[in-house]
Amino acid sequence: MNSGEYTLARSNNQLALQPEVEMKFAHFLINHSVDAAFCLGANAQFLYVNDATCLMTGYSREELLSMKLHDIDVDFSLHNWSDICSQGSLTFKSRYRTKGGRIFLVEISMSYVKQQDMEFGCAFAREKNDEIVELSVQKWTDELRDAKDNLQQEFSQLKAKEVELEASLSLLRSTLESTAIGIVAVNFEGDILSLNQKFVDMWQIPESLILSKKCPQCKTFFENQLKDPQAFSRLIWEVSSQSDFESYDILELKDGRVFAHYSKPQLLEGKIIGRVWSIWDITESKQTEEALRLNATRFRTLAETTDTSTFLIQGTRLCYINPAVEQLTGYTKEELLTGFDLRRLIKSKKRRQISKQGEAANFEYQEMNILTKNGTERWLACAVAKLDGGLDFGGNPVELIAGIDITDYKYAELGLNQALEQAKQLSELRARFLSMVCHQFRTPLNIVSFSNSLLKEEVDKRTQKKIQPLLDHIQKATEQLSLMLDDILFFSKAEAAKLNFEPQPVELVQFCDDLVAQMQMTVNQNPIIFISPDNSLTANIDKKLLEPILKNLLDNAIKYSSSKMAIELKFYCQNEKLVFQVKDMGIGISAIDQQRIFEPFYRGSNIDHIPGTGLGLSILKTLVDLHHGQVSVESKVGVGTTFTVMLPLMKLATGYEL
Repeated sequence: MNSGEYTLARSNNQLALQPEVEMKFAHFLINHSVDAAFCLGANAQFLYVNDATCLMTGYSREELLSMKLHDIDVDFSLHNWSDICSQGSLTFKSRYRTKGGRIFLVEISMSYVKQQDMEFGCAFAREKNDEIVELSVQKWTDELRDAKDNLQQEFSQLKAKEVELEASLSLLRSTLESTAIGIVAVNFEGDILSLNQKFVDMWQIPESLILSKKCPQCKTFFENQLKDPQAFSRLIWEVSSQSDFESYDILELKDGRVFAHYSKPQLLEGKIIGRVWSIWDITESKQTEEALRLNATRFRTLAETTDTSTFLIQGTRLCYINPAVEQLTGYTKEELLTGFDLRRLIKSKKRRQISKQGEAANFEYQEMNILTKNGTERWLACAVAKLDGGLDFGGNPVELIAGIDITDYKYAELGLNQALEQAKQLSELRARFLSMVCHQFRTPLNIVSFSNSLLKEEVDKRTQKKIQPLLDHIQKATEQLSLMLDDILFFSKAEAAKLNFEPQPVELVQFCDDLVAQMQMTVNQNPIIFISPDNSLTANIDKKLLEPILKNLLDNAIKYSSSKMAIELKFYCQNEKLVFQVKDMGIGISAIDQQRIFEPFYRGSNIDHIPGTGLGLSILKTLVDLHHGQVSVESKVGVGTTFTVMLPLMKLATGYEL
């Protein structure tokens, strides 16, 4: 007998028959056996089958006697049939296919018989469908264990990225705080996202002042310090953070100080995400300019004492430098003024456009890249002017360059771009991580759910009362896990900015009424009361984003309230805002938890065994932000909770929003 081929052979002579009465009893006994019994000859040909075999396979006796074992044994080729001959008998498991196509697990006891000159195999088979569940559960357990290992590895990479990003942000903050330039970052709405202490000190901003373009007091504060408030509004306050141009401007303060102002859009993947403003004090440079107009003596006196790097260039050679240049470049005055090749010092320069106004029209502003003596690069923000006859250098015109070192700012800018890129990579890694989580768990969950449905169909009436509750628990657990995975997928899309805000006209009173009716059909233990002072209210809003906002609030109100407790949904319009309120009389949220409830995966301290992912309110906050709205919470433990969502009322195409 060889592996892969069943070769139980039958001799030419038939076995001697038993006495007739004994044969009748044997035939009666074998056909009333619960287990399937059959005999196999050469190449696994069926020689004999009992009634139980016919019942188990769905074939008639005549059909089976014309078939071979591998016609019904799905795993026939996987068994080592030589073991039966060598050991005499063997018990193993295999899968059989019925005539109707159903596949089931059987346990087979096979014996090799050699009597006189005849060889054949005797087998007893018993259906073992209950072990399919055990095998499936083991398989799913192994798959979940592998998924857990993969998730732990991905989580470790994610934590490493977060540590790296935090280090970069810390370095960036230190750089911004150590630079001598005032720096401030503004978003699309005109809110100040970040600024360094130098900016606050330069403008002497009081702590009580709210820095925002939306704050009238903020605008008044800056205008009161400037000689030309209108120019300030035109050049700075009214410039959109989405504008793609760079600008250099001069701001003169009433106290005599002069600020150079530079702004540029902040890009991420080719899209403008805000605007960065840089302001530095050029009072000394301005004074130097005035001194140059008076006479060379006063120029030299001032230039020698200022920290501003001052060059005078005649043609292609340096004809004057002040001590600040020596300190900046590392070269001595003798080296720079004796046949020095300017190309060794100035690597590149870039002209910057400014608004032509007043005396500033005589100047051109440039950004220069300087190569110092020791090979390091420095960047200067320079005011460049042509001086004709103002200084005595052989009667020839000279070019004045007065610059301040902005190397720290350039490195800060580079660090900001790197931090933004790392943040983007971290967001993509988190999105891939969450997507992989859902994928890893979704497949075994589908298998569990499908197998559970099949098992429900196979449960007979005798065992239904005992097994049915267990199957219901399995089904409920898989549904809960599926909902959790849906939340995680939605959260990953929101976090990776893959949700688009696409407002369309929606009749909101009818929308809320339909939503409440829909939820009340699935949840009847808590009545939901919808209140609105308006019979009809139509506005531009993104319906696919508003629906999960309200569903999330209503689901939470039901989940954390006692049975039969009423839930209230109120909708109204106030001060150009759409207001949605969900109120319950449930377990409430502590003051400490209220500070963190919108963080991803955070759950309150008093929820006990109530299931949840901790993602619902985080997703809600993201969706509200996409609408440029606000969400707030008022709650008291043991009394109840009220969530309020306020969204801007967007006008319809007709020009009127109601």
